Amino acid sequence: MANFTMDRVFKALADKTRRELLDRLFAKDGQTLGELCEYLSMTRQAVTKHLAILGQANLIVTQWKGREKLHYLNPVPIQDIYERWVSKYEHARLAAISNLKQALEQPSHPKTSLT
Repeated sequence: MANFTMDRVFKALADKTRRELLDRLFAKDGQTLGELCEYLSMTRQAVTKHLAILGQANLIVTQWKGREKLHYLNPVPIQDIYERWVSKYEHARLAAISNLKQALEQPSHPKTSLT
């Protein structure tokens, strides 16, 4: 993922309302603007602007079904961020826990007696 695209994803995720919209689409994918507006205390125009930013970051995709425009979550950019920024830190932590577990399970490891 290019840095320019990743910057758009981080910008989109920085806003609480946009994260809430993504959470709503995760819970029920394929919602109309009206459905997404039901739980937000803002105008349809404001929600539309948030959806446009999410679309520019490729976090949502839209599809027309008859006269309805449905919004769908696209988790790929979030997965890309996870792989680029989170997983490398998680790997070291999990390796340390695994090493500790193996060391504690060694038969030569002195065990503390409770008696």
